[in-house]
Amino acid sequence: MLFKIPNVLTSEEINQLRAHLSKAEFVDGKLTAGWHAKLVKHNQQAPKNAPQIQPLKTLIQQVLQRNELFQSAARPRSIHSILFSRYDVNMSYGRHTDNALMGGASFCRSDISFTIFLSSPSDYGGGELVIEGADDERAYKLDAGSALVYPSTTLHRVDPVTHGTRLVVVGWVHSLIRSEGDREILFDLETARRSLFVQQGKSPEFDLISKSIANLLRKWAE
Repeated sequence: MLFKIPNVLTSEEINQLRAHLSKAEFVDGKLTAGWHAKLVKHNQQAPKNAPQIQPLKTLIQQVLQRNELFQSAARPRSIHSILFSRYDVNMSYGRHTDNALMGGASFCRSDISFTIFLSSPSDYGGGELVIEGADDERAYKLDAGSALVYPSTTLHRVDPVTHGTRLVVVGWVHSLIRSEGDREILFDLETARRSLFVQQGKSPEFDLISKSIANLLRKWAE
């Protein structure tokens, strides 16, 4: 599934992240790219192991853990490899797919990718995140504090920035549910269950859907 989450960050959290990142050192983004992605990655990122960056990563994890839409759709086992990226004028990230395995010895699978926008669309020109589909492509440039969540299996790119600065958070999810199709079934059932609860409370039908969700999680979770 591909979906947007508006206002995943509060205005206070956006300001906090921007303030810390304005003082952070940024290095060549090629340092964390795979051997073929290095050829097309032209951006900067905050060093992933820098002590001042760790609290910011923790904040992003907490933000996503509290978001019910993200939790229902992604079913995260772990939220990992969080990076703070900056694109100045003429920077871009060409067509690529994300690495399947990340985290070195900790072995995290990348099932789901996410981008949280820290810059407002008016802050920069160009810089659209473009996701390729089977027969088309769609460009995304969301409001500050909003997230785009998409399958890590896709081919995607970031178009060149023409003016200003594009600041984003990117990261990945190792899901408890490996199959994208299975995650979508669980998400649809969860959506129906919550809607039914609003209408009827804890009804026999609610209990049956809850049973099915639990049993499918037992069957599919790994």
